[in-house]
Amino acid sequence: MTESFQKEWFWQRVRTILGRHAALRGSGGAEALEAMRKRYPAGRPIEEELQRAWLMASERRVSLCVVALEIDCYVEYLSAYGRDAAEDCMETLERLIASLLVREDDSCMRLGQSGFVLVLPDMPMLMGRELVMKINQAVRRQGLINKESHAGAVTLGAGLAVVNPEPPYDRNVLDIAKQALRKAQRRGLGRLDIADLRGGEKRDVAA
Repeated sequence: MTESFQKEWFWQRVRTILGRHAALRGSGGAEALEAMRKRYPAGRPIEEELQRAWLMASERRVSLCVVALEIDCYVEYLSAYGRDAAEDCMETLERLIASLLVREDDSCMRLGQSGFVLVLPDMPMLMGRELVMKINQAVRRQGLINKESHAGAVTLGAGLAVVNPEPPYDRNVLDIAKQALRKAQRRGLGRLDIADLRGGEKRDVAA
């Protein structure tokens, strides 16, 4: 009975998330980005947002996904197109990502000059992976040109760290997501690597 209840509880969460997604599917990227910026003002420390999400997930006894995203071949892109074009590209990507983050507690913040960090409390690993796939599909459809890349277009590498948070807060979760990102980028363009930290041990998962 316990196993049956846990399964039903999990799928209820999935149905709730999908229902919210369907209701907000018509929202444009600009509106979604504006709403997110109101919730998470510019300059808000990533550390502060990670602590908030960690506390929320630990109280609810649910998983937390942290995703590090970065433009592949960013240095080459910057050299070829210049800083203004690179910033325009980042703003376009930010709008795309914001349009796909339909849950109130999800957040997207800039990570350095070339990337983003997604903080996703109460997000199962498989749904986190699916979200990254949707982001990459949206980026491909956008068709942002990058002549310096073998793909001929802008792509995003991604590293996902998933953890079942318990007090105290462990800031290493972002570093592990970054490590997974680097591992993904060493394997090619538009790749994802996952580090599963549940159970107290870091486990690599086939992306």
